[in-house]
Amino acid sequence: MRTTFLIICLLAFSLAAYTQQPVARDTTTGTDIVRSGRNTTRVNPYLLDTLLKQIPISRALFHDKISNEQNRADAADGKVDGSVFVPGNVQATKLLSRALIREVKEMQTMVENMPPNGRDSVVSNQQKIQSLRAIWEMLRQYNGDPRPDAGYYVQLVQNMHDMIVAANEHKSLDFVMANPCLATLDNSRVLLDNQPESRTFIYKWMGQRDPVLMLKRLEEFSKDTFATDIISAAARKEPKLIFNYALSSNVLLKKAIYRTKDPFVQAIVQITAESAAPLRALPFVADLMNGVKTIDDIDTIASDPVRSFNELVRLRTSNEPLSRSLYTDEIEYSALKNFVRQMNELHDTTDDVRFRCVDSLSPEALYYIMVYGREEIYTSSFLGTFHRFLERMKPEPANRVLDRLHRDQFRTFIRLCAGYNTLSEFLMAMEDSSRIALMNDFVGGLQNGADNELEDAVNVADALGSIRDSSLFVYLQQKVRENYDRCVRMESRKGIAIYKLLGLLIDAGQSSVSDTGVARTSARLKLPPVNVLPAALLANDTGAILERLFFYGDQDGVDAYRGFIDEYRKNPKWKVDTSARYWATVSSLVGKRIIMYANYPLKEPEDDVAIDSLDAFLRSVYVRPTVVIHRGHSYHVKGTISRIDTNARLVMLGSCGGYHNVSGVLARSQGAHIISSKQTGVGAINEPIIRAINTQLQEGSDVNWIAVWKGLDDGFSKRRELYEKFTDYIPPHKNLGVIFIKAYSAMMQRK
Repeated sequence: MRTTFLIICLLAFSLAAYTQQPVARDTTTGTDIVRSGRNTTRVNPYLLDTLLKQIPISRALFHDKISNEQNRADAADGKVDGSVFVPGNVQATKLLSRALIREVKEMQTMVENMPPNGRDSVVSNQQKIQSLRAIWEMLRQYNGDPRPDAGYYVQLVQNMHDMIVAANEHKSLDFVMANPCLATLDNSRVLLDNQPESRTFIYKWMGQRDPVLMLKRLEEFSKDTFATDIISAAARKEPKLIFNYALSSNVLLKKAIYRTKDPFVQAIVQITAESAAPLRALPFVADLMNGVKTIDDIDTIASDPVRSFNELVRLRTSNEPLSRSLYTDEIEYSALKNFVRQMNELHDTTDDVRFRCVDSLSPEALYYIMVYGREEIYTSSFLGTFHRFLERMKPEPANRVLDRLHRDQFRTFIRLCAGYNTLSEFLMAMEDSSRIALMNDFVGGLQNGADNELEDAVNVADALGSIRDSSLFVYLQQKVRENYDRCVRMESRKGIAIYKLLGLLIDAGQSSVSDTGVARTSARLKLPPVNVLPAALLANDTGAILERLFFYGDQDGVDAYRGFIDEYRKNPKWKVDTSARYWATVSSLVGKRIIMYANYPLKEPEDDVAIDSLDAFLRSVYVRPTVVIHRGHSYHVKGTISRIDTNARLVMLGSCGGYHNVSGVLARSQGAHIISSKQTGVGAINEPIIRAINTQLQEGSDVNWIAVWKGLDDGFSKRRELYEKFTDYIPPHKNLGVIFIKAYSAMMQRK
């Protein structure tokens, strides 16, 4: 008892001494400063791990709220074990658990022990409540984040600690100026609530650095004078968001947009207020701002799909900068909706009926229909459009049309021509010198850009796998070697990797498509065999294979789901359970254990609720599917890809143009085998592919893509109405773009 009493006295004495001569943490460097007298070492209350005083009732509620949020974070994986789980990353789990559990508890103690630093008891209590509320809000932010970044939240906790100390030491502005970043911004919402100078600095600094990010948080600062500067800067990058806010029922957002006097912002406001069809008129906002067109002019143009498309192409070819994202999005949308889908739907009619929708379009417009319609365009629709493109440009050579287009997306166009076997025809429509220059540029310069910018290189890889002209192929092979030598001399790490891999893929294209040949190619690329997916990679620790199917709420999604469920209900080897509110479970009854989870295709936007509910359930029972299957239109595929787990080993994109989204899949799961279609996804093709894969897995076999695809080819060759569409499906061992990306990533990691 005597010892305890002496310790308490010593702590009390130390605190009293501290309040007279404060001890602080250097919030810029994070160094702890402990001041010493001649004979006495004073206690730094910011470092104590025990409470100096009992927590008063006025603050106990906030401690309880913090504990509740910690428990939520802990229990998110279905287990309360003092660990905040990060799927697939043991180290991140360890760091995040330490930050959100241990370091937050230490912060709570620190807040209670903080000296008043000249504040009276009332103000000191308010300061501590504000600090505790900031910690609580930080944890709520984590628990409300659907895809939390572990590294960011570890940083956020450390930033919170240092900012609390700085605020208590009356040094908030110094801290904010020394640490301008997203973590400081997030933590400032509570901690700087009553410090306008510090708050203004961080909001303005972040507004200059990332105006679009700040625009999405406009409610936080909509009444501040600096809001208009951020809105003006963001309008140049994300004009559609300005448009949405101008139409919003949220008065704070709407007033902030209307107050902004920037002429581009005001032109957007004018369209929302005066246009008969604001969304269709929006891409022409620069014409309105510059006085080129009136609202009436724009509405007249927007009401005519053909005239509107030609005008959108005019904007694109003129490189009008302010509304580039708007007219680019509209060109893509219109190419599919008003032209490609019409031509596809009329595939059984005569050409004069089928291609009537493109009869009055310019060559430049036809070019963009092919480029932006690539995800859905039928082979016959592409060929019809392509030949009209060549005919309409005469007598002008094709290279001059490309020049007017500033060679926009020319590698994509060449890849498409190679895939549809029209490349030689296109090149022959060019002047000789321009033809050579174009193909040199097609293969050259792939080392430019950041290491992860690979779209151009993937286009070249895909084209090289499709070119049938032997002399052109040999020429490009030579150019690949020359560019490799050039990148070696330049010491371009990215270029050396790209051209070395392209050379290997060219050589591989000469070998036969056999298990031995593909395995040899995989070995040369230093990849696991791309022709075989081992069943062991798909099974969890209980030996079961877990599959996740995504269905969406449009009519195609409903039909696809119905066909899927009906097939397995009729099969005695499978059991279908639809007792859950938002999803069905389909389980194998014989052979290898396979469980498929499929969300119901509820009416939009309820389909997102079903998808999110199933995702939450799978996380709660620690289920991580290794097979992911997307069923539905191409415009839903990005939603599926965003939910792909790093654990996925097989991804099937059963949608139109899924082939063009493979890089997004690999960004989520680098080792995934991918099945996709270059053109139209068809349920009558998707189901047999899924069935063939699951049959091999039920038998306990590895999935051999060459064998699976030969069996499917034999079956579909007897169904002429489906065979052409089946040939557009690309299996993992033939997808040169995917193989290239995987090999490139592996090579860059080894260097």
